[in-house]
Amino acid sequence: MKTCLIVDDSRVIRKVSRHIVETLGMSAEEADNGRTALDHCRASMPDVILLDWNMPVMSGIEFINALRASPEGRKPKVVFCTTEYDPGHIREAIAAGADEYVMKPFDQETLQLKFELIGMA
Repeated sequence: MKTCLIVDDSRVIRKVSRHIVETLGMSAEEADNGRTALDHCRASMPDVILLDWNMPVMSGIEFINALRASPEGRKPKVVFCTTEYDPGHIREAIAAGADEYVMKPFDQETLQLKFELIGMA
């Protein structure tokens, strides 16, 4: 079973995302900021990461830069999940190593499509 790490400072978003991810047949883990997510990845690297942009402690962009610099950090697929509609943010996320980008709010169909695009569904 593929694993998904959901990284978002909103408990509600994590809960909704977990439900969608589990409905898609994956196991889900959660982290409330980039630092916690990085620690989780060091202990057990997930197959895919659903990553929020704006978080306290360590932002999504800081997390992905640290993740991709780590020895196993190229392994997981990363889908940025944010309310930022600026094309500059999308370019920055892709340049940092994101595989896809999804805008909040999203639904199961949208997330499934993104996961299919990166080979995770």
